[in-house]
Amino acid sequence: MEPVKTRLFSRGSWPETRRIADLLRLETVGGVIMLIAALVGLVWANSPWAPVYEMLRSVEIGPESLHLRLSLAEWASDGLLVIFFFVAGLELKREFVAGDLRDPRRAAVPIAAAFGGVLVPALIYTAINLGGGPELSGWAIPTATDIAFALAVLAVIGRCLPSALRTFLLTLAVVDDLIAIVIIALFYTDDLALLPLLLMFVPLALFTVLVQRRVRSWWLLIPLAVATWALMHASGVHATVAGVLLGFAVPVIRKSGEGPGLAEIFQHRWQPLSTGVAVPIFAFFAAGVSIGGLSGFVTSLTDSVTLGIVLGLLLGKPIGITAATWLIARFTKADLDDDLSWIDVVGLSILAGIGFTVSLLVSELSFGEGSADYSNAKVAVLLGSVLSALVATVILRMRNTVYRRIHEEETRDADNDGIPDVHQQTAPTASGATTENRGPTDS
Repeated sequence: MEPVKTRLFSRGSWPETRRIADLLRLETVGGVIMLIAALVGLVWANSPWAPVYEMLRSVEIGPESLHLRLSLAEWASDGLLVIFFFVAGLELKREFVAGDLRDPRRAAVPIAAAFGGVLVPALIYTAINLGGGPELSGWAIPTATDIAFALAVLAVIGRCLPSALRTFLLTLAVVDDLIAIVIIALFYTDDLALLPLLLMFVPLALFTVLVQRRVRSWWLLIPLAVATWALMHASGVHATVAGVLLGFAVPVIRKSGEGPGLAEIFQHRWQPLSTGVAVPIFAFFAAGVSIGGLSGFVTSLTDSVTLGIVLGLLLGKPIGITAATWLIARFTKADLDDDLSWIDVVGLSILAGIGFTVSLLVSELSFGEGSADYSNAKVAVLLGSVLSALVATVILRMRNTVYRRIHEEETRDADNDGIPDVHQQTAPTASGATTENRGPTDS
């Protein structure tokens, strides 16, 4: 008997599909809030009241003795954004420990796509800025995908998009953020203070021990998390790295009879704060760049930094993601799922060119506040993200009829048992028998 061929973007289990759907709904709402916050910041920064906006960004608060006397803009990027990366760390660990992506064959596609979507934009930016100088330090800016923003656009233009593609976009974006965090830690740490970095592992270890014992007491965990963040900040490594480390420390698998795992509980508690508060506030402070009218906008378009970022997001992302996915299919002899076409993959990969949150963060780390390159980088991130969203909208809307047909097939429930029939279709096993695809049971 011939072995069952691997299929790219095949349908996941029903429990995982439901979980992803719930997560996507929350990210979509957060994306809309973030977009509104960014527009308010951008309009305010280009209005007659721009000095008030700049004054607000520069207001400093915090204890000087602990080296935490930061401006509101710095608190947004160094402090609040840690919550975003903590949730990202929880989601990434959960995907690979208990999600459908614990299967290496299913995980290989979004991981390879994420690496392709990081490598090609970086190469494009570097090629345009080969002259050297400070401009070259922004090579990592167009490498990130914004989870909330991309999913918000996807919710508007592709409500009937197959769930496997939605899961692919979410997983790709999370892995993408992890790669970005590694890049930040390795390449954007100028002055490393070794003592605070070593001391950071003390509260992190205590936090890990407590959560591994399923301790949920906020009065114990939050002070340890804050201490981990503060020491990471003092070490010179960007403080958002602490968020990912804390997320990775939380256990995913539940104890028998204990209900949801601790990672699921923490994600349920912290994700609304991340998508509804932390990321929008960061977007409000980060997106406020003075364009300088039409002439200033046109001038910025000729800058090599702007060109590198825009082309990296608009062309590099889809080229890297689609090429990596095709290579996986080519060398593993996998087929695309019957319901899908490669144009779906192309449209989704263009949508991944929406950078925004992490791209704006890397822009700040690359060039510093107040520089011309930083202003051009912010304009480029906004422009590249908008263009990627528009082009993806055209492609995915053209496929909307196909998506609707697939969606109707997925949601048919003839036996009224609460599980769509498509998740109960029999699949051949190695012995020739059949099994129902109801997904893994909780244990």
